[in-house]
Order: sequence, then C-alpha cells, then structure tokens
Amino acid sequence: VFLWSYIAATFHVGEPAETAAAVNLLPPGVCNLLNPAAIYANNEISLGDVEIYGFDYDYTLAQYSNLLHSMIFNTARDILIEQFKYPEGLGKYDYIPGFAIRGLHYDVQKSLLMKIDAFHYVQLGTAYRGLKPVPDEEVIELYGGTQHIPLYQMSDFYGKGPSLKQFMDIFSLPEMTLLSSVIDYFITHGIEFDQVHLYKDISDAIRDVHVKGVMYKWIEKDLEQYILHGDEIYAVLNRLVNHKKKLFLITNSPFSFVDKGMKHMVGKNWRDLFDMVIVQADKPNFFTDRRKPFRKLDDKGSLQWDKINQLEKGKIYKEGNLFDFLRLTGWRGSKVLYFGDHLYSDLADLMLRHGWRTGAIVPELETEIRIINTEQYMHSLTWQQALTGLLERMQMYQDAESKQVLLEWMKERQEIRSLTKNLFNPQFGSIFRTFHNPTYFSRRLVRFSDIYMASISCLLNYDVNFTFYPRRTPLQHEAPLWMDQLCTGCMKTPFLEEMVHIR
Repeated sequence: VFLWSYIAATFHVGEPAETAAAVNLLPPGVCNLLNPAAIYANNEISLGDVEIYGFDYDYTLAQYSNLLHSMIFNTARDILIEQFKYPEGLGKYDYIPGFAIRGLHYDVQKSLLMKIDAFHYVQLGTAYRGLKPVPDEEVIELYGGTQHIPLYQMSDFYGKGPSLKQFMDIFSLPEMTLLSSVIDYFITHGIEFDQVHLYKDISDAIRDVHVKGVMYKWIEKDLEQYILHGDEIYAVLNRLVNHKKKLFLITNSPFSFVDKGMKHMVGKNWRDLFDMVIVQADKPNFFTDRRKPFRKLDDKGSLQWDKINQLEKGKIYKEGNLFDFLRLTGWRGSKVLYFGDHLYSDLADLMLRHGWRTGAIVPELETEIRIINTEQYMHSLTWQQALTGLLERMQMYQDAESKQVLLEWMKERQEIRSLTKNLFNPQFGSIFRTFHNPTYFSRRLVRFSDIYMASISCLLNYDVNFTFYPRRTPLQHEAPLWMDQLCTGCMKTPFLEEMVHIR
C-alpha cells in the first residue's frame, strides 16, 4: 500500500490524462525541437559524392494544393454514376479532407480499409468499412482470432497482394475516400454488392481521371492555384547546376503537362537546366522491363521515328527503360541521387536493384512534425511512456489492490494513446506510427530511401557537400526507453525460488 501511495503521489496516477499533462513532465525548451524543413537520414550519405540528381515530377518537383483531391474525387464519382451506372444518390457524397492517410491497406474481399504496422498487425481502432469504424472484436474475428495479417496475404514488392492493396500514392487519398463513400452508400441503403467488382470499378474511374488527361487540363488552366513552392524549386535546380551537378527528370506525366508546369515554376528555359528529360516513362515498369526503347519528341511534343543511339542534352524522350538509360549515360551507383514521392514506383528498384541513392518526398512530414512539436503531444507522449514503464515494472504485484491500480493505469494509457493518435488523424492517426510500432509505410520508407524530407526545397538548407549522418538510435537491448529501467540489470529473477523445486 505504501508503494502504491508513493507512486500515485509522485506521478499523479489515477488522475485524468488532462490533469496529468498539466504536471511539469517536460524540461524547458523540449518542444519545437524538430524542424519541419530538415532532411532526415536513414543511411549515411555525402552529397559531395553525388554528381547526378534525378527527379520525379508529380509531388516531387511539383507539389499540388489539396483542392486537386476534391476535383479527382468528384470527377471519378461522376464517372461511376454516368459511365458505370452506379446509383445517382452517390452524387450527394463530397470529398472529405483528412478522412484517409497514405500507406493504408484495403482488404478487397472484406471491404476493410485499415492501418497495418511493420509487423503485419492491424492497429485496432483504425479499421473502417465505408465511413464507419469496425469494432475491434469483429476485426479479430474476420482474421481468424488475431490482428495479424499473414505474409502471403500482404502486399508484394509494389504494394499489391492477392487480397490486400496498399495505397502509397498521394493521389490515392481521393481514391480511398471514394471507395469508403461508395461502400457507405451501399451499406446504408441495404444494397448488396460484389467487393471485387466495386474495387475494380473505382480503381478504373480514378485511373480514367489521370489517363484521359482530365486532371492535367485542370492544373494547366490554373497553375497558380494548384502548384505550390514554384520559386523554391527554381532555386534548388539552379543552385545544383551552378555547382556543376547533372540533372535529369523521369516522370510518367506527358510532356505538354510537364512543360507548362516547369515553365510556371522555373521559367521558359527550364530545359536548359536538365541533361535528360524522359516523359511517360511508365514507372515502375521503366525500372524493370528491358523491352521498350526510347523515342524522341520534337519541340512540339510530336513523336519522332529515328532509333535512339544516344541521349542528348536538351532533347525530350518518351518511354524507354532504365537498362538502356544506364548503358547510354553510364550513370551508375551511389553517384546518382533520385527523388520521388512513391516508395514503390519511384525508389524501391533504384535502391535495391541498381544501387542508386534515393530521397523520398513526404509532404505529410511537415504537418506531423508541427504536431509532434506541440506541448500537448509532448506531454501526452511523456506521460504515456511513464505509465508504460510503471506497468512493466509493477506487474509482478498481484494482490487485489495492486491489480486494481494496474487496470486503472492500463485504461489511462489507452486513453492517452487514443488522444495522441487523434492529434494526427481521428480515423487513422499518424502515417509513420501505430500506438507503439512503426507503420508498414514507415518500414518501407526506411527500406527504400537514404534520406526523406517534406519537399525538395529542404535541400536549400544544406551545403551541396553536406554529409547526412543517421542518428544511432538504441536497439531495445542497448539502452532503456524509460529512466526507471536503468536498474533492471541488477534485478533478481523474481520467480527463482518458485522454480528451485523443478530440479
């Protein structure tokens, strides 16, 4: 009793999370430690060794405003109604900003949109069918009494499994919201539907918005409204060229669209900055398929018929493949650094198969770091860790009063975890972390990128010869996560006496 009284008095145990957060748990100045404009390293990399910089276009050089997501949602929704003959009642659904986050998985057969951690476990409380959460008990029952998704069901190298699809593209935010909205309509109105057909129809409708060029026309009509940070992109590219770096662009977008966007951001002579420009590359097939040869475009974007035996500066090329690109340029290995926003389509093959250095553009990083820097988040996280440490250390006390205190701690810990999750996104939380583990998205980010940042403009904060050193974060056996574990090394085995009789 004395022990529990001491702990409760010291840590304010049993008080609501808001009261506990009011306690001065944080040293002065601990908030605002993270810089949203910083570049974060997964692997040691010296920019001084990089001679060639490559870029994707959409969401890498060109960052788009959120207005674009509403336009994609509305257009794909109308395609479903007008061309696929879906119920007209779907027209009442509008895009919900902030409903979904990147990196979620969708189980086609079960119509479940959910967040999965790096160990293939569904984060409870983040499974949605339509626009409504599915109870934890139902999720566990659907997967045979466990939260775990077996490897054979999970995504393959490019985020597609036999029944699970991972949404890794920023453009997939309206797709996930449309998927959830259509399912919500069918469930609300008691309409039976085939899960596989529904998923394919929505994927096709979203694809048509891109493939048929509808999205390109919106952006071209109002570049000022849709494209962000243009001046900063010009500054980055110009600075690299002034330091004798070679630049190239590989994008899936068509030349006319890229040309208008780059003229808006960089100026009419933007092509003078690049040694190579490749459009409609068909990534990720560009990195793996050896069959498609390069084709040249003239200044108006019309196809030429001559065979490509060299890649010339100032010329525009279409399609092609990485193997011919490597052969014709000789640009290999760690002297090349390529930036993209899609971990699978842009970065995975380049890092694992070809040894290029890679940089991931993660626009969500800026918002998440600003949340992490808030006093509310820091207090909640510190108190959550303190509670977890207490639970771990004191769980051996099994008298009735101790059990009650432990239950109260577990309840309060869960409340704080939910509060912390909701700071990022009420439905799914952070794209980088579940309650205590990295997300599946985070694991792939670490696997496929040497460095990651919110925007290409972050390069302006570093010297062109800067070396990024990843922090040596402790493995679980190397250092304690909580200060109260410092003495665990000298703890006696608590059940040793009980085990003596086994001999």
